[in-house]
Parts: sequence; C-alpha cells; structure tokens
Amino acid sequence: MEGDAGGPAAARAGRRRAGGVVLGSRPAYSVRLPAPPRPEPPAGPAERTVPWLRVAAAYSWRLILVGSVVYGVFSVLGSFQLIAVALFLALVVTSVLRPPTDLLARLLPRPLSVAVALVGSLLLLLALLALVGSSVASESAQLEGEFRGGVHRIEEWLQQPPFRLGPGALSALQHQVAHYVSTHRASLLSSAVDELGRVVELVTGGALALFASVFFLHSGEHLWSWVRDRLLPSGARPVWDRAGRAAWRTFAGYTRGIIIVAATNAVLVGVGLLVLRVPLALPLTLLEFFAAFVPLVGSPVALGVATIVALAGRGPLTAVGVLVLIVVIGQVEGHVLHPLVMSWAVRLHPLVVAVSVIAGSIVAGVIGAVVAVPLVSVVWAVLNVLRAMPP
Repeated sequence: MEGDAGGPAAARAGRRRAGGVVLGSRPAYSVRLPAPPRPEPPAGPAERTVPWLRVAAAYSWRLILVGSVVYGVFSVLGSFQLIAVALFLALVVTSVLRPPTDLLARLLPRPLSVAVALVGSLLLLLALLALVGSSVASESAQLEGEFRGGVHRIEEWLQQPPFRLGPGALSALQHQVAHYVSTHRASLLSSAVDELGRVVELVTGGALALFASVFFLHSGEHLWSWVRDRLLPSGARPVWDRAGRAAWRTFAGYTRGIIIVAATNAVLVGVGLLVLRVPLALPLTLLEFFAAFVPLVGSPVALGVATIVALAGRGPLTAVGVLVLIVVIGQVEGHVLHPLVMSWAVRLHPLVVAVSVIAGSIVAGVIGAVVAVPLVSVVWAVLNVLRAMPP
C-alpha cells in the first residue's frame, strides 16, 4: 500500500517537474525591478549656456541660411531681370484679364475670348495714351506762356522772405545749369544712347510678357498641373497644390485691389486738379495712376510733381491747394480704400510694407519697389497654408 500510495505522488511530482504547470493551478508571475538610473554625463559648455542664448543661436544660423538662399535667388533673378520682369507683367495681365476672359469664354471659344480680351485692353491703353498726347499738344502753346510766367513768379517768391535770394544768385544758378549742360554734353548724349538701349529692352520685355500672358490666360491651370506633376514628388503634390493656389489667389487679389485703389486715386486727383485748374491735369492723373502701384511712396511723389506744376503754372495758392489734396487723398487711401478694397488679399502691417518697399528698391530699384509688396504677400500666404496643413 505504501508503494501504491507513493506511486501516484511520485507520478504527480514528475508531471509537475516535466510540464511546469499543473492543471487548475495559477501561473506564476515574475516581477521585474526597475533598472537603477544611469548617472547623467556631466554637462558640456553648450548645455551650461543660458537657454535664451542657445535659442537665439539656433534661430540665427537658420536666419543666415534663409538669408543666403534669398540673396542667391535675387542674384539669379538679377541676372535674368528682363525675363523675371516680363513674367511678372504677364502674371499681372493674367490676373486682371482672367475674369473678363472667363466671361467671354461662356459665349466664345477659349482662344477667341483670349484674343478679344488682350486686343481690347491694348486698344484701350493706346486710346488713353493718345488722349493724353493730344491734350498735351493742344495745350502746349498756352503752357509755354504759363510756365514762363510761373518761373518768373517763383523767382520773385524766392527773392522775398524767408529765402531772400537776390537776382544775381538766381542768374548765377541759371548760368551754372547751362555750363553743366554744355560741359557734360558728351556724357549726356551717351546716357541718352544707353536709355535708347533700355527702351529696346523694354519693348522686348513687353513682347515677352504679352506672349506669356496668352498662354497663362488660355491654359494656366494645365501649365500649373504639368509643373506640379513633373517637378514634385507624389507625396508633396497635394500640399504644394494648395500652396500654389493660395499664392495665386493672393497675387490676383492684391493686383486687382491695387488697380482699383490706383484708379480711385487717379479719379480723385484728376477731379481735384481740374477744379484747381492745374495745367496738364490729364497727364498728371495718368502719372498718379501708375505711381500708385508703388505703395506709400508713389502717390506722394506723383502729387509732388503736380505741386511743382501747379506752382509754376498757377501760383503758390494753387500749389497749397494741391498739398491739401495730397493730405486728403493720403487719408482716404490709408483709412478707407486699402482696408475696404484689399480685404481679399493678405493685409500686411504698414511697417512690413515700408520695409519691403525700401528693401526692394535697394535690391532692384523701382522694379523692386513695385514687386516687393506682392512678393511678400504671396510668401506670407504660402507660409500660412503650409503651417495650417497637418503633419
């Protein structure tokens, strides 16, 4: 019996050692103790630096890198300035003529609607220039007498307090101007020849802009789709497609808005100059329209020219009236037109606009001053879209 009793117990013990688990028993759980913390290495000089200095250094080298890239891009664009300006003008023409072209495309074939929009706009521009030329030609005889009298009035005004310039000083100034012209005649002629070369470049750029605007108006979406599908990887196409469309909306909105603001300014200036009976009112109005494309600077410069013309043609009181007109139009433009008209474009702070215009003029002169603000607006819109995209 003891052998029989010991037999099953030994068998159960053997099964426990063989299988490790007996049916109906609870499994054993192993408890892992946490590893002892590793000693931190001693902080180096970089880690012992002030935190805000480390952050500033990190941002500094990134800003230096971005600045180097921007400088390189502008250097490349400066080498191909004519092509860059022509493409910019083509984009401006496309943003202005795209709505009427789409409207005409509902009634006419697309190529015919593009031709009608472009030819109609060119005829309108030529008619406006012809009107300005005819007005100047018709008033030339009267203007000559008015300007002579105006110069005489300016001389008398300068002889009075607070300037007190004698007739000898004014005549000496006239002789100095005449002597400068006579002695620098060769350099002036060479400068004129160089300007003729610039005229040829302008004509070439205008032809290229017109040629490019035809394709942009006809099939701009297909061109963008081709660039997106051929130059971008498949994973980045949706993001950059949204960024490209946001950039075009911003550029088109800014261009249409600035044209509306310029046209409104020109109408106000034209009405004011006609009321004040300033000579060359129509050419000065056209000058105000084109000068308004340079934010913060163009309109005051154009009205300054109008002030000089009013002083020479109508006298100091009319010039003071033009100065009052400058102040009024500046207030209307800054507080009414820009907030109301430019609401669909990216609204930049006036300080950003001023810095952009000055930086653009330093880099590329008048062209840079015109291009700077829309370029900054487009970059800001693209950054906002990319920042809003989920990672």
